[in-house]
Amino acid sequence: MSGPSIRVRYWAAAKSAAGVAEDVLDTDTALTLADVRERAVALHPGTRLGEVLAACSALVGDQPVGSAAPDEVHVQPGQSVEFLPPFAGG
Repeated sequence: MSGPSIRVRYWAAAKSAAGVAEDVLDTDTALTLADVRERAVALHPGTRLGEVLAACSALVGDQPVGSAAPDEVHVQPGQSVEFLPPFAGG
């Protein structure tokens, strides 16, 4: 990691679709959660990652995004985003 970045972590089906546990997005400006998702998918062409991330809930830092629109959630350099697919069972 050479400069400001956003760490993206994948869990369960998202990790399987990406083929990695995490990616690092270089950026010196804030990105929307929609931008983060788009960049993550672009790093893994030909996979189901986009479809899986669309069903995921997300944490920015340790805060759940909830029902906020992805294009209205801002992620600052230095923060992390975690994509959590729905889990079955209880």
